[in-house]
Amino acid sequence: MGSDSERIVLRDGAVVDAPVGDGRDAPSPRRADVAIAHGVITEVGEVEARPGDRVIDCTDRLVLPGFVDAHSHADGLLTDEHVQRALLKQGVTTVIAGQDGVSYAPGDGAYASEYFAAIDGAHPTYRGGGVAAYLAGVDGASRLNAAYLIPAGTVRFEVCGRSQEPASPDQLAAMTALVEQGMRDGAVGLSTGLDYVPGVFQSTHEIAVLCDPVALAGGVYVSHMRGGYEANASAGIREMQRIAELVREHTGHVLPVHVSHFHADADIVLGQLDELALAGTDATFDAYPYTRGCSLLGMPLLPPELSAHQVDEVVHALGDPGERARLRRDWFPRVAENASLGPDWPHMLTLAHVAAPQLAWAHGLTIADAAQQARSDPIDFALDVLLECRLQVNVVMAVRHARPVSELARIFAHPAHLGGSDGIFIGAHPHPRTRGTFARFLREYVRETGTWAWPEAVQHLSYGSVARFGLGDRGVVRRGAVADLIVVDPSAVADTATYEEPLREAVGIDDVVVAGTQVLAGGELTDARPGRGLKRTSRAARAAAVSRRHIEGEG
Repeated sequence: MGSDSERIVLRDGAVVDAPVGDGRDAPSPRRADVAIAHGVITEVGEVEARPGDRVIDCTDRLVLPGFVDAHSHADGLLTDEHVQRALLKQGVTTVIAGQDGVSYAPGDGAYASEYFAAIDGAHPTYRGGGVAAYLAGVDGASRLNAAYLIPAGTVRFEVCGRSQEPASPDQLAAMTALVEQGMRDGAVGLSTGLDYVPGVFQSTHEIAVLCDPVALAGGVYVSHMRGGYEANASAGIREMQRIAELVREHTGHVLPVHVSHFHADADIVLGQLDELALAGTDATFDAYPYTRGCSLLGMPLLPPELSAHQVDEVVHALGDPGERARLRRDWFPRVAENASLGPDWPHMLTLAHVAAPQLAWAHGLTIADAAQQARSDPIDFALDVLLECRLQVNVVMAVRHARPVSELARIFAHPAHLGGSDGIFIGAHPHPRTRGTFARFLREYVRETGTWAWPEAVQHLSYGSVARFGLGDRGVVRRGAVADLIVVDPSAVADTATYEEPLREAVGIDDVVVAGTQVLAGGELTDARPGRGLKRTSRAARAAAVSRRHIEGEG
């Protein structure tokens, strides 16, 4: 719905804009009409009616910039209408893909399709093997925009294969060339997943060298840190700080860093952010409004040295009685010492995606409960599931100490926080964050606790990520900005997905515009697919956009 010749007018809503400059100028919601033509906002204020206008009545609702999911695993699912609907109903119009060091480009995507199939989905259909091809594959194929981080694990796999050894100088040069090309193609930065394979084998030095071209291009280093977060977070933070220091020594440029899904006690999170600030490290982070996580079952339950092998080899090992005995004796005691899970791990892992049809009955059950039903013990059952599913299993991961809303509010109030869901859509019983994250932010941290005022919500959930990742002139409701806009009922917006019923949709956001085209109308998807693969804008372009906003004021 909507075309270049048609003007859309959002009538009688209350416009909520983002802060400008240093972030202290946060305008209050103001009653205004918003006119959209040719994909951009043309007027904000009192808009005179014209024949042919398509009017969206926004009475008693708010008009906000579309949200940016700073950590998404919709990489291979952007054309899936169920995924699009799940995100749009929360107000998400753009996702940052390529997370945790593993995704489809560069290369043929075979490794991601094998190792990360239970997280990112099957390889999306696009031609070519680079970042430019991935981004071009989004154009006109989705209702959502996507930006892309170069996944350092995929880069390593392309050059080093399944090697667990340090990269040689020639290999490091080849990897660096792939990163340079990806940044030229428009990537917004580089990601690592240092608890995953092959990221777990990447040294601090290797990562720093790969980040050199990222800093030179004005990108961001994004990391699922090494060591499991929680009480171990300080080690990961120190490594990120060291990488930023090395890059500055190599290039003379500042490397901005971003911590993925920073889950730990508030004192730990805030203390570590203070440490980064004291060291002069430019840092942001994303965190979601839930205490449970979600990941591959094989990540905590299998040694990385085993996971590095081809799937057929891992499956063969899991079927070998001697290898099972060794895992039980040597590895599972370490699983019981995991800082996040501990000895009760069978009760803390709920099966979210089980690829083998004969095990579909186990969706939504903990490993402990499913093992009991299967008349097995938890270790044998978990290894049986991995074997029968050929590793394609993901789980919702409980934590030993659930954090109350008040503690999460302390974390989300930090100005460096950006909204991210870490949403994994693969599975019959996924984490509720896939369908609830952004609506939950609005319900719990704007309406109920007052942690954020509405402009602050825009800063954390939209404009902050736009600025951080260089997503162009969007994230604001001002003349000349890209018209990625959502209409929010402030009294009704809420998440309805729960751990027991995770597929329930968010409510309170029924009208969404992407690039000037309505993609959600009255709560239903339209036929339009105006989504684009977004390329990083330069620092100069971003600075010019900020300057223009200061000059134009309210437009």
